[in-house]
Amino acid sequence: MHTKIDLEGLGQNIVYLKPVATADLPDDVRKEAGGIETVFAVHNGEGAQVALVANPLIASHLAAEHNMQLVTLH
Repeated sequence: MHTKIDLEGLGQNIVYLKPVATADLPDDVRKEAGGIETVFAVHNGEGAQVALVANPLIASHLAAEHNMQLVTLH
């Protein structure tokens, strides 16, 4: 079951991950990714992308450093 949730209503300290195929990124970003096939976009509660990271563990640490709660979406 998939339920739509208004992330803005959950609070200001929420970020979520979205996997992104490296092939879909601009050339300059793709070069920085090296051989990684999938990176993860970190989005705030308003849906704006705030970072690109190599894996969910890095996203978790980044969120914690900024007092944010990382949530997963399906």
